[in-house]
Amino acid sequence: MPRAKTHALLHLSWQGMLADYGTAIAWTPDGDRLVACSAVGEVVLYDAKTGTPSVLKPAQGESIDALSISPDGQFLAAAGQAGTVRIWQIGGASPQVLSELTYPQVWIDRLQWHPHRPELAFSVGRHVQVWDALSQIVVTTLNFATSSVLDLAWHPHGEYLTVSGNRWIKTWQRQQWQDDPTLREIGGASGAIAWSPDGSYLASGNNDRSVLVWQEGNPYPWQMKGFPGKVRRLAWSTPESARNTPILASISTDGIVIWRKDADPSVGWAPQLLDQHYGTVTEIAFQPGSRWLASAAEDGWVCLWHRANRLAQMLQGAPKGFASLAWNHQGTALAAAGRQGELLVWKQQLQGKGFG
Repeated sequence: MPRAKTHALLHLSWQGMLADYGTAIAWTPDGDRLVACSAVGEVVLYDAKTGTPSVLKPAQGESIDALSISPDGQFLAAAGQAGTVRIWQIGGASPQVLSELTYPQVWIDRLQWHPHRPELAFSVGRHVQVWDALSQIVVTTLNFATSSVLDLAWHPHGEYLTVSGNRWIKTWQRQQWQDDPTLREIGGASGAIAWSPDGSYLASGNNDRSVLVWQEGNPYPWQMKGFPGKVRRLAWSTPESARNTPILASISTDGIVIWRKDADPSVGWAPQLLDQHYGTVTEIAFQPGSRWLASAAEDGWVCLWHRANRLAQMLQGAPKGFASLAWNHQGTALAAAGRQGELLVWKQQLQGKGFG
């Protein structure tokens, strides 16, 4: 890691240990608890203040790859290699398994709760199913048809569900699941999609080393090329005002490329490379409500970037590399999991002051 002048904006609050590679992290909306899972199938619920663990699912050898907590904090969903979607009710004092949906020989690695309702969307091979936690039934099955589902994302307002795969990105209206989806054609396969927090932009990270960005209501995308490999992750910042365009961050191999929309429409989106990492970057996430960006990499560092522009702090604690990270909803704490099972939580040095 090259030398850089940094500041102690976050300090280590506590650390724990999973049995293996930490595949995903999710926080409850109130920030009081977080959940982490691993490559050997454990799911563990932690007290965010003390780090006290409660094992929801023990390690059984098959990876859990996706976690999502409902917007009201009542339900946790997890899925992975075994082809089972498990839903716990975690709103009470003692978490309880609510339902298990099993799909033999299907690796389920994408799931996401609706932003306002207890409805869970998850991939099942070439299909996406939407499950309702209140009625405990699958309310719809969407056929992507042309390939396996590679990613999915609810629109922030909740009216649409967008799904990506080979050659196409398809968007269904929640109130009219039976209608044909809106189609966006892409050159190859889209492995990562993300709506901006205000719902104005949809980005697609593609295996042909490109990023496409559509503005809501415009069928013609901007195209950004020149990545060293396929684009694996995307993250949007929260716009600072209605007049500002959010920042888009993307990762490919060991590089992070930041995209800012230029005031000149003919220019499109201007790139900036953040190249402090020397190992493969595994995850990126904007602090909620700001333009501070966190990145995790296999070089053993978590980097904190001021306004997605300048390195501000470097965090460590996973010598063999970091695998995943997530901010709490308040933006006051950051959790990261390591390739050997390390789990670390950092909190703001000055509570309530923000980073400036």
